[in-house]
Amino acid sequence: MDDVDRKIVSRLLKNGRASYRELGEAVGYTIMGAKRRVEKMLSEGLIHISAGVNIEKLKLHAALVLIEFDSREALKRCLEKFKECPRIVNMFTLFAGYNLAVLIVAEDKDTLESESMEKCSLRCNPGIRRTEFYPVGTVLFSPFMRIRMDLVTKDREISPCNVACNSCERYQINRCVGCPATKYYRGSL
Repeated sequence: MDDVDRKIVSRLLKNGRASYRELGEAVGYTIMGAKRRVEKMLSEGLIHISAGVNIEKLKLHAALVLIEFDSREALKRCLEKFKECPRIVNMFTLFAGYNLAVLIVAEDKDTLESESMEKCSLRCNPGIRRTEFYPVGTVLFSPFMRIRMDLVTKDREISPCNVACNSCERYQINRCVGCPATKYYRGSL
């Protein structure tokens, strides 16, 4: 990636819908020159252009979950179990005491509390030594996050992590809006 590519990427980060004309003007290229640069970066897998969701506008609450597993197998089982969870924004393996960091979102503080301790929680899996759960205060640089809206299907009987929302006590007493992948979901996504 050279200086021209970096300038184009900087413009796209500010406005992913910038036209090739705008990008070309920013770097002194023609429309076709800017298009070739963008297409080359896309084809090489250097960039990906997608929509970010403003979690502040949707009044979503975020949290960072840190998990230490007792084995590689336990980590793999957790990753498999939660790969289709619509509340997970991203997962990161770590080279520290904790093996996994997970950024999650919830519609309200009650649902975020459910995410921290109920059967659907990342923290309630076998093979976990210890966890930390940090609700996020202020998002400082950008409230736009890549929420996996494609997993908000509202059509399943059982959640992707294999929990039945309708049998959960917190869901029954309206202290959780349920999983966005299930037909029991009562949230705003």
